[in-house]
Amino acid sequence: MASKIEALRRDAETMQSALVSDRRHLHQHPELSFEERETSQFVIRRLQDLDIPYREGVGGYGVLAHIAGVGPGPTVALRADMDALPIQEANKVPYASKVAGVMHACGHDVHTASLLGAAALLRSRAGDFRGNVRLLFQPAEERLPGGASLMIQDGALQDPVPVSIYGQHVMPLLDSGKVGFRSGQYMASADEIRLTIRGKGGHAAMPHLNTDSVLIASHVVVALQQVVSRRANPTLPSVLSFGHIIGEGAYNVLPNEVKLRGTFRTLDEGWREQAHRFIREIAEGTASAMGAACLVEIDKGYPMLYNHPRPTSLARRTAEQYLGSENVVDLDLWMAAEDFAWYAQEIPASFYRLGTRNEAKGIVSSVHTPTFDIEEDAMATGAGLLAAIALEQLAEA
Repeated sequence: MASKIEALRRDAETMQSALVSDRRHLHQHPELSFEERETSQFVIRRLQDLDIPYREGVGGYGVLAHIAGVGPGPTVALRADMDALPIQEANKVPYASKVAGVMHACGHDVHTASLLGAAALLRSRAGDFRGNVRLLFQPAEERLPGGASLMIQDGALQDPVPVSIYGQHVMPLLDSGKVGFRSGQYMASADEIRLTIRGKGGHAAMPHLNTDSVLIASHVVVALQQVVSRRANPTLPSVLSFGHIIGEGAYNVLPNEVKLRGTFRTLDEGWREQAHRFIREIAEGTASAMGAACLVEIDKGYPMLYNHPRPTSLARRTAEQYLGSENVVDLDLWMAAEDFAWYAQEIPASFYRLGTRNEAKGIVSSVHTPTFDIEEDAMATGAGLLAAIALEQLAEA
């Protein structure tokens, strides 16, 4: 295995310029969730160049590809997401986004280019393994219900069912050349909370004649903090945050209604359901006690992401062989959410982190920010490690 790992690493490093080229093309031409038409076509052209059979239009603009080995055997799946975010890029680089207000600020361009690189590495080794590798180029990770759920509905995990699925995600907290793993609970569920406080607007100088929706909304936000601080078990990670408040009044006008938007996240499905009930009760009760009404709408989003121990152990062991154990780290729980969790509810799955940080170059910005970028040396690591994990899984299954 050691000699095969070394050969794979050399081949991945040889592909570096092609990987960077693909990543930069995708970065310059980002597309939002459910709009990945050109990204999908770019992936298809690359698969055609590699003579890899594919099916397009899976779960929207998703692409499902297939690499067959020399004989019958298990199927392992690799996934990359393709969509971008509604963010105006602030980076002054030659490959900056050409689409106003849209940017690959979460590294999905890296994920897609890395999986294309892994596809090339695996295609050239199809005579060395038995079984099959399934490649999932997934749309719409950033918006509910999540492209993963749509691809699953469209048969992405069927005929046959893969023995496992692996995905990787950029991590600007980790230096390029390093990767991170966590077995068991890893990422939170995520639900979208919409509250509409309805009172009676009017002149701000005559509050006694009105029902002040702005004041009541403020009380609702404060009261809801007890969901986490007093209703949740202190040992159970939970987050309830509101980031959007709109009350379209004026300096001297109290609005009829105020709209609030927020997110609830946790790592326990039972507590998740209880928390939804508490949010409704507290928001409606607080508003009612102050003379207003509160409409509570909760869109249930992605579930908690669970990394199954066996594939996670295999991936970590492979990473230690590929990169050296000193470049493989343990990850903490993370309260962000990821629709890869849908796959993990269906089959054994592992989702790990690819380091992309380079402080010397100033590449330190977080994902979902206008200045996010990566150390592009990470591209060869991303492509090579994905391929290595797939080969190891097929050899072990």
